[in-house]
Amino acid sequence: MRSNFYTLAFTSAVTIILGFLLALASESLKERQEMNIELDKKNNILSALGFIQSESNPLTKKEIKILFKKSVKEINVDKNGNLVKNSNVKFENLTVYKKVINHKTEGYAIPISGKGLWSTLFGYLAVEPDGMTIKGITFYEHKETAGLGGEIEKSWFQNNFIGKRFIDKKGQLVSIEVIKGTVSEDDPEKIHKVDGISGATMTGRGLNKFLMEDLQKYEPFFKKIRDEVEI
Repeated sequence: MRSNFYTLAFTSAVTIILGFLLALASESLKERQEMNIELDKKNNILSALGFIQSESNPLTKKEIKILFKKSVKEINVDKNGNLVKNSNVKFENLTVYKKVINHKTEGYAIPISGKGLWSTLFGYLAVEPDGMTIKGITFYEHKETAGLGGEIEKSWFQNNFIGKRFIDKKGQLVSIEVIKGTVSEDDPEKIHKVDGISGATMTGRGLNKFLMEDLQKYEPFFKKIRDEVEI
């Protein structure tokens, strides 16, 4: 009959081996998950910047990598909108993604994030080369209610932002307002408003709040663009 020591030693060895294998698998999956998250962010930046793809025929991982590397340039600017080169304090600066085709700038994308109703929303807002017109908007992470606040990820909602302006006729930042209901064609301020999501008033309010806050941070940069200062 085998001793208790043998049983204990065998059980311990199996536990250690299984623990090692689980840790190895977890680390491997973590790297893959992080890579997929990074690819999803790049895909959202591309989408916001107007690189068209259909839901039935999305870009492959390889295509995302190639297109992003070829057509998107990441830059950093300070709080005054000035370009920062070789900075070791990147966390204090603001990231901008420039869409560049044939050496010509065709848009800028900035990260946006803030509280909705149930969760923090993360996405990207793209701006036309004029520094005041929305080129596109996407959200890559949220936990809002499906069919309600979760509609922020749908193309019907995001497409409402395209062509809207966050600067008024006086050159002042007014952002884009998600209203309750539908924007009236007779509304003189309709260029600054988009249709809301039925049953998701709080999500819309949260979006309004953090969209203004993020645009305020980047306003010095976009003002330089509007003033035709090369960045």
